[in-house]
Amino acid sequence: MFVLMKKIFRTLFSILILSLIALETNSEEKIVDNNHEFTFYTGLFDHNHAYGNSSLVGFQHQDHDLFRDSLLGKLSPVTGGLITADNAVYMYTGVQAEYSLGPLNFTPSVSPGYYNSGNGRNLGSDFEIKSEIKLSLKLSENNQFGMSYNHISNADTADMNPGIESYTFNFLRKF
Repeated sequence: MFVLMKKIFRTLFSILILSLIALETNSEEKIVDNNHEFTFYTGLFDHNHAYGNSSLVGFQHQDHDLFRDSLLGKLSPVTGGLITADNAVYMYTGVQAEYSLGPLNFTPSVSPGYYNSGNGRNLGSDFEIKSEIKLSLKLSENNQFGMSYNHISNADTADMNPGIESYTFNFLRKF
């Protein structure tokens, strides 16, 4: 477990260094048309179960042109996927809300998708739903660094529904 945590923190440190290098140095050179946000994340899949946890890496895309203001806040579609060290794969598309609190962004989301357990945990179905909360800090106009916590389960649509919880560290970049 300690070795895994050491690898995760090494990866996070590398992401933080890369994000600091990528920060813009001149505000007059900002790109006006940066409507695509890409999130790269890493963390621990199924962290609540000592026998089944695994490291994960993932990627998510969001198009800011598709933001819509609603009674629930600023909503937009998201699409992404993750893979674990046990070759479990989850690909999803869903919707997220975004709430800005100064330099902090609070982002809850719900994303149904396809899950393949690979050599990892059987979640009872190929159809799973990920619900997530993310808190990120704005580093610059185009960069954020944050942490998220999610739950993936099939919402009792199958006979078996163990569900899993994961936490991830996120680097968000607008292009």
